[in-house]
Amino acid sequence: MKKFMSLVSAGFAAFMLTAGGTAFAAKAQVPELTEKEFKEAKNLYYDRCAGCHGAMRKGATGPKISQKKMLKKSLAKLEDIIFNGTEGGMPGWGKTGDMNKAETKLMAKYMHLPAPIPPEMGLKQMRKTHKVYVPTSKRPGTVQHKRDIMNYFGVILRDAGQGVIFDGDTKEKLATFTIGHATHIFRASATGRYFYTIGRDGKAVLIDLYYDKPKIVAEVRVCLDARSIEVSKYKGALGNFQDQLAIVGCYWPPQLVILDGLSLEPLKVISTRSYTYDTNEFVNEARVATIVASHYNPEWVVAIKETGLVWLVDYSDLQNLSMTQIATERFLHDGGWDASKRYLLIAANMRDTMVVVDTKDRKFVTKFETGIKPHPGRGANWDDPKYGRVSATTHLGEGKITVYGSDPMVRPQYAWKVLRTAKTGGNGLFLKTHPASNNVWTDATIAKDKDASQSICVFYKDAFGKKPNKCWKATNHGKIVHFEYNKDGSEVWVSVWDTKGEMLIYDDKTLKLKHRITGLDTPTGKWNMYNTVNDVF
Repeated sequence: MKKFMSLVSAGFAAFMLTAGGTAFAAKAQVPELTEKEFKEAKNLYYDRCAGCHGAMRKGATGPKISQKKMLKKSLAKLEDIIFNGTEGGMPGWGKTGDMNKAETKLMAKYMHLPAPIPPEMGLKQMRKTHKVYVPTSKRPGTVQHKRDIMNYFGVILRDAGQGVIFDGDTKEKLATFTIGHATHIFRASATGRYFYTIGRDGKAVLIDLYYDKPKIVAEVRVCLDARSIEVSKYKGALGNFQDQLAIVGCYWPPQLVILDGLSLEPLKVISTRSYTYDTNEFVNEARVATIVASHYNPEWVVAIKETGLVWLVDYSDLQNLSMTQIATERFLHDGGWDASKRYLLIAANMRDTMVVVDTKDRKFVTKFETGIKPHPGRGANWDDPKYGRVSATTHLGEGKITVYGSDPMVRPQYAWKVLRTAKTGGNGLFLKTHPASNNVWTDATIAKDKDASQSICVFYKDAFGKKPNKCWKATNHGKIVHFEYNKDGSEVWVSVWDTKGEMLIYDDKTLKLKHRITGLDTPTGKWNMYNTVNDVF
């Protein structure tokens, strides 16, 4: 948390000072906080709670936690929930070591105060943060080394605010960058030359991999809280847009920001504040969740969390920009492609539902329940011996993988129906497979049981739903989180998430540990260039 305090930028720091604690002491039951305590509590909430509960506590992945609702719970009860977590999937921040007793008590008091409103951020403010370190004309015209860029890995060191580029062949650390607090994802350019990153603090970074030592060539800050970044990938009859544009999806302010893909210059801001698809209720905090680049049209497919709308944003003409809104289900979150890359599969996790959108015909297909709070990450696809092509999700709210049909063209009788389920070690965040593998790897990162959160379970594709191939405790510290295959599908990279973090690299066939990279501060997500360029999952 000390590291986080140093990473908060001037814009968010101003937000931290917009209200003093004593202003909230009008009622006797509401605690008084000093300005220092109030600022610390805001930082804690932003870092650990806002992602699920929202900047203004209106809920989405997590429940609504308004002041009125929280005042019905005692401070002691709130402290217990914050420290120990819940069976529904909320982490126990005390048990994980992310909050001490004093911070837990402070956060409980903060929950009895009204949520402050963070500031807006417009194009003028964004452009003040824009930096181009190496113009495109000065960048190398060819690759300056003999390594295979397509087997590079981008790895997040979450709480350190850093990203690391590894050579997947040699396991050599090629570069470490300061890229922003709690970076959420690495995304690859369509050509495979660049990695794009986006942090929780809204900082986007462009990394050029042609250099012998990868180099940051541009950066910009476009939000106070962000989750998604994607690039333009379309190349076809309507033109070649590869790498030309990028888009950032913000949690706060709730907006989309379109950037020049090669310089990160902010070009256009689009508010996502809108009305829910079902009740037409206005949503001020309509956050952007999943963004993917269509393989059929020059457009991004954007999930707006609270409204239940999926936007198709046509990037072929920014001057006369057009969008199509598709009504699906509320509380959209993670999502990814089916194996054909035609259907976007998105978790509406607070509705226990997966949503299917056809990006070729540009329409809603269906939605179906899978379990408590599905959270597929980008998901997993494979060929089932009985049902043909299937996809799968893990769940935040229970230790369960659900497998469903995803081949409406060849096996329409099974498409978008739950076909198999299997118990895992506990509530999880991610699962992963590869076309060259017979295995499905899954974590139990947010399980309350410590042993479960430090374990890995692997299932056979050709015997799914039966006894797991193998479950084992992989670490004695931190938590196991997120999986990524190397380019050819022979190795799996697994993060041990804590300040003494490690990267465990397993042989996918034998499940034996081949390599261990130590000395990584809070490693979480990691992305292989080949798999990311080609949407392999």
